[in-house]
Amino acid sequence: MAVDFGEEAEPERLVAENGAERAEQHGVYVEGDAALNQGLAISGEEKSYFAAGRMNCLGRRLAQLEFDPESVLDFGCGTGSATSFFFSMLGVKRVLGVDSSGQSLVVAERTYGSSRVTFQLASEFTGNGEFDLAFCNGVFHHIPLAERPKALQQIHAALRPGGLFAFWENNPWNPGTRYVMSRIPFDRDAVMVWPNEARKMLGEAGFEILRTDFAFIFPGFLRFLRGLERRLCRIALGAQYMVLARKR
Repeated sequence: MAVDFGEEAEPERLVAENGAERAEQHGVYVEGDAALNQGLAISGEEKSYFAAGRMNCLGRRLAQLEFDPESVLDFGCGTGSATSFFFSMLGVKRVLGVDSSGQSLVVAERTYGSSRVTFQLASEFTGNGEFDLAFCNGVFHHIPLAERPKALQQIHAALRPGGLFAFWENNPWNPGTRYVMSRIPFDRDAVMVWPNEARKMLGEAGFEILRTDFAFIFPGFLRFLRGLERRLCRIALGAQYMVLARKR
C-alpha cells in the first residue's frame, strides 16, 4: 500500500496535490461543488474531508485483506474528484471513470486524463472482467429502482473473479444525512438505499458480502471525538456506509 492507513488523511494537502483547482474554471465543476459544499456546511467540513475519509476507510480494509488493487473502475465518477485519491492512498496504477453525464466527463478528462486515467460514458461501457476494484459513492440513490440491477451487472462484469466492490452510500438512519441531502438540489429527489437493501441487491447481483462499515459519525464541532469512530464503525450511526463485497 502507498499510504500508512494508521494516520488520518490530510484532505487539504491531497486536494492541492491532485490538481482539483484546475477544474474550477469549468462551470459544471464549480456549480456542483458549490451546491455540495453548501449542503455539507452543517457538518463543519468540505467534500475533500469526506473523500479522503472514504478512501482511508477503504484502504484499511484492503490492507487487512492483503488486497493490493492495480486497476480501479470508478462507477459514477462525476468530474473525477476521487481520481487522485486512488493513486495517493491506494497505490493503484490505472483508473477508468464511468459516468452518465458527458458534461462531467469533459471536466474529468481535462483535469485528470492521462495515460493511466481514462473516462467513458456509462452507456458505452462494457465490462470484461479486467478490474481488481470497483468503487462508487452516492451513485445508486440517483439510479431509478428498476435500473439498479442492470448497473450492478455492469460492475460485476467489469471485475475479475475475486475482485472487490466498495459500495458507498448515504446512511438513511442518520438524520444529519437526510438534512444535508435536503439542502442539495440534486439530492432532494433521491431515493436513498438502506444498508440491508444494499447488501441484498449486491448478493443478488453475484457478490459475496464481506463487511459493512459506517463512517463520519461526529461533525466538525465534535472532531475531538473522531478517534472513537473506528470502534463504532459497525454501528449504524455514521453519515455514510460502505458495503465491501467480493465478486463470486
